[in-house]
Amino acid sequence: MDGEGRAGSVAPMRAEPTTGADEFDVLAAALRACRICRDAPVHGPPLPHEPRPILQGSVSARLCIASQAPGNRANLSGRPFDDPSGVRLRDWLGLDETRFYDPARVAIVPMGHCFPGYDRHGGDRPPRRECAKTWREPVFAALPNLELILVIGLYAQAWHLGSRSGLTGTVQRWREILAEERRPRVLPLPHPSWRNSGWLKRHPWFEAELLPVLRAEVARWAGPER
Repeated sequence: MDGEGRAGSVAPMRAEPTTGADEFDVLAAALRACRICRDAPVHGPPLPHEPRPILQGSVSARLCIASQAPGNRANLSGRPFDDPSGVRLRDWLGLDETRFYDPARVAIVPMGHCFPGYDRHGGDRPPRRECAKTWREPVFAALPNLELILVIGLYAQAWHLGSRSGLTGTVQRWREILAEERRPRVLPLPHPSWRNSGWLKRHPWFEAELLPVLRAEVARWAGPER
């Protein structure tokens, strides 16, 4: 697989897998202190700003959102999906902010933990590849109680599913993927960016067929309001 996949060299900062609550906190603290893409970038130039790694989770989380990378607003606030795409995502999931941002219920693990900056067209750059190589396996090893991973966008789908069939082809296979015998189970989703509104209009089956199943699964694993 390419740099977004599981295969490839591992940066020397890689943390050891962890399993307990205290160990998860230690791992999360180490990740949030990471500056590899500033001090020793492996793929491309350093970040154009001070890194601010973003991660949400706890050893008790049963639902995980495997996303792409924080946007600029998330970088400024320190909260994942703190933007209009987060509003749409929470609507898809049927979660209010309280449950969505409860790390005991929901882990949020992006492919790149820092905002990657903008490209020359004003769009977000891809996630930094050294981030997934360094942190992804240790983070998921520290989330042993996950039951469902929502895999958002091409980069996360490539890592978790080995998918190279494109976004539409992967999401169209959602029933097959969800039914596969694995734990945690995986459900692929498009990115909730408003730039994908055209995609959603062209594929009405997403709202008619996938969303009801998604909301039922999320209610099962994220739990009712406390």
